[in-house]
Amino acid sequence: MNFLVLLAIVLLIIAGHQLLRVIELSRGLKKTKEWQVSETDNNMMGKAMFLFMILFFAFFFWQVNRWMDRSLPPAASIHGQKIDDLWDANIYLITFVFLVTNFFLFWFAYKYRGTSKAKAVFLTHNNKLEMAWTIIPAVALAFIVIFGLKYWNEIMTEANDPKRVVIELYAKQFDWTARYAGKDGKLGESEYRQISGSNPVGMDTSDVLGYDDILVKNEFHIPVGREIELKMRSRDVIHSAYLPHFRAQMNCVPGMITTFKFVPNKTTAEMKKDPYVVKMMAGINAQRAKFNKEPVEFDYLLLCNKICGASHYNMQMNVIVDTEADYKAWIDKQKVFKTAVAAN
Repeated sequence: MNFLVLLAIVLLIIAGHQLLRVIELSRGLKKTKEWQVSETDNNMMGKAMFLFMILFFAFFFWQVNRWMDRSLPPAASIHGQKIDDLWDANIYLITFVFLVTNFFLFWFAYKYRGTSKAKAVFLTHNNKLEMAWTIIPAVALAFIVIFGLKYWNEIMTEANDPKRVVIELYAKQFDWTARYAGKDGKLGESEYRQISGSNPVGMDTSDVLGYDDILVKNEFHIPVGREIELKMRSRDVIHSAYLPHFRAQMNCVPGMITTFKFVPNKTTAEMKKDPYVVKMMAGINAQRAKFNKEPVEFDYLLLCNKICGASHYNMQMNVIVDTEADYKAWIDKQKVFKTAVAAN
C-alpha cells in the first residue's frame, strides 16, 4: 500500500513537470512576450474594477441597513442630543467623502485603462488642484472643530442649578457605590483611612456635612428634567464612569475628584416604550433565547470604560430615571449615613 502511494506521488510530480514544459513551449508560439500587457487584459481589468465598485457600494449599503439597529438608542439627556447631531453630521460627511473618493478611484481605473493609443501626461504642478484639496478639507475640519468646541464648552461648564442633584460615584475593583448629598446639597469629606465594611467610600465620620449623605449600591435613581452633578473618585486604579445612554463619560482618577453634569430628559419607563428600544430588546432577547437564557428588560447603565482588571467586564450599575414624584418617594426610603453607621 505504501509503495502504491509513493508511486502515485512520483507520477503526479512527473505529470506536473510535463505540464509546465508544455506551458513553457506554448509561450514561444505567441506573437507577444508574456510580460507585455495586451489591450484585452486592460479592458478586462478595467471592467472588473468597475464591477467591483458596484459590488463594493452594494455591500456597503447592505452593511449600513443590516447593522443600523445595533447602535445606541436616542440620547436620553439634553446635551446628548447635541452630541448625536454632531455625530450624525460627521458620519454624513465621512460617508459622502468615502463614496465620492472611491467612485473616482474605480471609475478612473476603468476610464483610463491602458490602450495602444493612450499617452500619459506628465503634470508637475497645478495651483487649482492644490487650492481645492487644501481649502475644502480645511473648511470641513473647521466646521467639525468649531461646533465640537462649542458643544464641549457648553457641556463642561460648572453645575450651578440650585435644585441640582449631587451624586458621588465611587469606583473600585470591581464595583460602584453612589453617594447622594443630603438635604444640605453638600457631600461630606472623605478619608481613605476610614474605609470599612459600613463605610465603603471612606467618609469622614467627624464631618457633620456627611451625616445626611446616602450610600447606595446595585442601582441608583435620578429625577428626570433636573441637573445631575456627578463627582467621581477611584480607590485603586483609573476607572471610567461611562453612561452611554446619556452620552456621558469621565475618568475616575485615584487621588482627585472629576466632575460631569447632565440633565436626563427621558424616564426609564419612557425609554422602554421607545420604538427603537422595543425593536432592539426584541433582537437581544431572540439571541438570548437561542442559548436558553431568560429575557431581559432595558435599563440605563453605568459602566467602566477602562480595562481595569480581570472583572472589568462585570463592573456595572443600573441607573433608574424617575419622575420627580417617584424619585422623591425612593430617596425618602433611603437611610442616611449617620443612621446606617449607628445601626452597624
